[in-house]
Amino acid sequence: MTPAQLQAPKIELHVHLEGTVRPALLARIAREHGLAPPEPGPPYEFADLYGFIALWNRRTDCLRSPRDYHRALLAYAAEAAGQGAVYLEPILDAEERLGGPEGWADVLAACCDAATEARERHGVEIGLTPQVCRGQDVELAEAAARVAVRFAGRGVVGFGLSGAEGHHPTEPYARAVGIARGGGLPFVPHAGEAAGPEAVREVLAMGAVRIRHGVRAVEDPDLVDELVGRGVVLDVTPTSNLRLGVARPGRPHPVTVLAAAGVRCSVSTDDPAIFDITLGAEYALADRLGVDPAAAYAAGLAGALCDDATRARLVAAGDRAHRRPPAVPAVAH
Repeated sequence: MTPAQLQAPKIELHVHLEGTVRPALLARIAREHGLAPPEPGPPYEFADLYGFIALWNRRTDCLRSPRDYHRALLAYAAEAAGQGAVYLEPILDAEERLGGPEGWADVLAACCDAATEARERHGVEIGLTPQVCRGQDVELAEAAARVAVRFAGRGVVGFGLSGAEGHHPTEPYARAVGIARGGGLPFVPHAGEAAGPEAVREVLAMGAVRIRHGVRAVEDPDLVDELVGRGVVLDVTPTSNLRLGVARPGRPHPVTVLAAAGVRCSVSTDDPAIFDITLGAEYALADRLGVDPAAAYAAGLAGALCDDATRARLVAAGDRAHRRPPAVPAVAH
């Protein structure tokens, strides 16, 4: 990747804050809490999505305080800005270890403060998207949605649902989703990764405005056509798909098929510290797979849950970076 490509503006809509923490910072945070640092790495080894989730949980368990999340967000904002990021939508989970609803509120407040700092220090805009997880206690998920709504307009821009949709059902969380949507937070769930097209259709029916992953929609041509027709943005994470077996060896990467069909595909890292990748490298990989930087940026812009003023700045940044020179008229003979 050339210096110009590295610094070209980038939008990232699917990055788990807990999965951005590089090993040195994670070990330092763990020791501060009297915890043994997680296994050294990367590279990390996991056989499948469920092995990845187990590793993710062991790493995330080290994050215990609002200060931990504040530091994590500032660290990733600096890293991503160095890769050309101008807008991020970090995901953070409402975990029981954080002390229930008021503990989650403290974490969100710290992250909102960090987002403001990141804008001032690094020039990157941040919209936070807290989420609950399939398999989580339903009442706690609903409490988390109420907490998220308290921060609408203060830095929180959406509400998500994660977890392996093939392992735990989605329907029990419909009320939590409704609470968030009723409070002004659009629904941006994970789907179409562990389960197939039926999972994508399910979250669309629940009001999803954008889908994190969604790549297994390729298994249903009618669904692909529907995504194109509705202009739904899929937040694609190419390396994650490869490492977790969602993209199958010997077959085209799903993003190649989706982009060729006209589906809007934004590009993100998912968990860069675990996969040992950067945002710039992920954009370069997506380019090789059929989503060029201009298309990735346009999809990110279409899917971003930002306010009008921020959107105008992002549009201007994209225009400056991706504007093509005017065509030279043919010389008359």
